[in-house]
Amino acid sequence: MPRSVAGPEIERLIQLLARVPGLGPRSARRAALHLIKKREQLMAPLAGAFGEVLGKVSTCRVCGNLDVRDPCSVCIDETRDETLLVVVADVSDLWALERAGALNAKYHVLGGTLSPLDGIGPDELNLKTLVARVHGGTVKEVLLALGATVDGQTTAHYVTELLRDCGVKVTRLAHGVPVGGELDYLDEGTLAAAIRARTSF
Repeated sequence: MPRSVAGPEIERLIQLLARVPGLGPRSARRAALHLIKKREQLMAPLAGAFGEVLGKVSTCRVCGNLDVRDPCSVCIDETRDETLLVVVADVSDLWALERAGALNAKYHVLGGTLSPLDGIGPDELNLKTLVARVHGGTVKEVLLALGATVDGQTTAHYVTELLRDCGVKVTRLAHGVPVGGELDYLDEGTLAAAIRARTSF
């Protein structure tokens, strides 16, 4: 078993960093070393930012977004189209759609996707509040912005069935060739989806 040359405090920092998605043990070790070397420029401001986030950020009781206010800034924005509700699996998806700037709608974060293998069923997702919001009367279209994975599509079908009697239009994001994508580099599933979703030119 390899010996540790770092003290227990540094090892704890590495172990905590390794829990962050996208960081394995080696990446966490490199990140920890970099932070320690740049204590004044990076670690101190980062520690302060963590403290602020811990004390101020909460989950929006309306849509499930993360913000310093509850309801969040998206939910209280009166310029947004309240007739369009965009359903996403996670907050990161909401932020990605906002960065794209293609929508000016309201959102609903499910908190994941249905995944029986991982023990995630309907009760683990934010579905009851979704149905309640749709029944509220202002929503006319629900856009399912869920991933093109098996779990994402299973969740989309489940939500569609759940909203079948709500009297709203249920749509989903188109799947297919990305902007700037070359056909030779795309997988067969993406190409097949693009062919099925073809439109008039």
